Amino acid sequence: MQLYNAPLEDFRFLLETLGYASVQALPGYQDYDLDTVMSLLAAGDTFCREVALPLNGVGDRVGVRFDPASGTVALPEGFRSLYARYVENGFASLGHDPAYGGGGAPHTVAVLINEMVTATNKSFSMCPGLSQGLIESIAHHGTDDQRARYLPKLIAGEWTGTMCLTEPQCGTDLGLLSTKAVPEGELYRLTGTKIWITFGEHDLAENIIHLVLARLPDAPPGIKGISVFVVPRVLPDGTRNTIACSGLEHKMGIHASPTCVMTLDGALGELVGEPHRGMRAMFTMMNVARLNVGLEGVALGDIAYQTAVAFARDRRQGRAPDPEKRERGASADNIMVHPDVRRMLLEVKSTNEAMRALAVFTSLQIDVATRHEDPAARTAAADLAALLTPVVKSYCTERGFLNVSTAMQVCGGSGFTTDWSIEQYLRDLRIAMIYEGTNHIQALDLVGRKIPADNGRGYRAWSSRVRAFCADHAGDAELAEFVAPLSHAIGVLDGLTKWLASGEADGETVGAAASGYLNAFALTALGYMWGLQVVEARARDTKFAAVKVKTARYYVNHVLPEIDVLARVAREGKRHVMAVEPDEF
Repeated sequence: MQLYNAPLEDFRFLLETLGYASVQALPGYQDYDLDTVMSLLAAGDTFCREVALPLNGVGDRVGVRFDPASGTVALPEGFRSLYARYVENGFASLGHDPAYGGGGAPHTVAVLINEMVTATNKSFSMCPGLSQGLIESIAHHGTDDQRARYLPKLIAGEWTGTMCLTEPQCGTDLGLLSTKAVPEGELYRLTGTKIWITFGEHDLAENIIHLVLARLPDAPPGIKGISVFVVPRVLPDGTRNTIACSGLEHKMGIHASPTCVMTLDGALGELVGEPHRGMRAMFTMMNVARLNVGLEGVALGDIAYQTAVAFARDRRQGRAPDPEKRERGASADNIMVHPDVRRMLLEVKSTNEAMRALAVFTSLQIDVATRHEDPAARTAAADLAALLTPVVKSYCTERGFLNVSTAMQVCGGSGFTTDWSIEQYLRDLRIAMIYEGTNHIQALDLVGRKIPADNGRGYRAWSSRVRAFCADHAGDAELAEFVAPLSHAIGVLDGLTKWLASGEADGETVGAAASGYLNAFALTALGYMWGLQVVEARARDTKFAAVKVKTARYYVNHVLPEIDVLARVAREGKRHVMAVEPDEF
């Protein structure tokens, strides 16, 4: 059973609460007022429910078909039509530059479309998701000629894109990469093998453009010797390039998303950007992907939550612990009367809505960093987006997976069966904690790069923002129950940050504490998101607003206190972690 209704009321509430009006006023975004945006999101909801969702289970059961003789991959029946309708609806081009055929919408609007598509068909969503990252990479690092030749086709959805990093001997450590690129006139011949390439081969579009990491003959060793190339499946003269799928991975989930082994046998490609500076272009693509991956936890957490609520409203088991709430004449009560069922549902609801808010908040910073006319405002927004991106990617996927599991628990044995589909969401989401940089890599990025950047400028601005919110509302007695826990949390986080930056924390200590630190950061950030939402909700006399306040109350009393345990564990550092020798495992 698969059911979904996009959280359109929550989308609007978050856009109003988190400052979409100021983004809509930026140059180029004036056509996307809130009512227009909500119409687009409503159309996205209809598309996702009526077109994407019915194929979700089909894709999971049928999977993709690989023909070793031709190296081609076919998606399940209906997916070509799904992709064509996705393109026809303008979703592929919505958030891209109008100069190349894009819709010119704020990035935030595209992010909310992505959430709905991911919730209703995670496997399918990965194809346009990777194309979005490739478009950004070429737009920022390609030549004018490359932008003119590639962007219109990619934005129109006629072509799709991939990201080719991983090789059999290197994943996270890209310094071990061995794919070679040899100059041939103005082009290059690439030879090597890439693995785990999402949508590396498929039958949805007429061409696939691969962004490939490789080494030039004069490349220095390590990561500083990596260049990046665009390698098309089909060359401009219509002939097939010598890049081909040589096999598919057999996976736990995302069965309708082909994960390919790609073999380059002297394939022709073009250099993007400067020689030996390829990681700049690749990180542009990866940062776009990381925000979208974080949203996968929100999206699948939401559809699993909706499924669990539907089940719980219908299921009868046991009697209410409170005799006054027992239904007379019934042999059993609806399970909503049981405190632990409500606890589980609120655990999912309170974290998922705050994670969505954090993802929207981060995407709004990207819009400001892209379009604001004031350089100082652009820099501040870019700092904030850079700081929050690894937090969104890591925490939202980790908590999202836990939320899907909790939704399964609400459904009891039924949740473990295919009848209610939550088991598919669990399988499909598990990969999100691994790809685009494992969650521990995100934690190391946060602690090792983002926090120290520019002498901690981004973190200081973030901490000051949260502390200012607490100070601004310190005198409001009705907000005290929300402000006091948040004030405590930012104090704990500031203390952890200073400790990690001190000489007391060596490399192993930072490595042992980084994941706990990121989760403590996330809990504080979600508390701040709830604070912003409560302030707005209190000004509205609606049931939706009243439920928002109740949900926030659950979060600050039942979830946010986890920060104290995380801080205590993080401060233990490497002491016990590194005490166990390799041969003792």
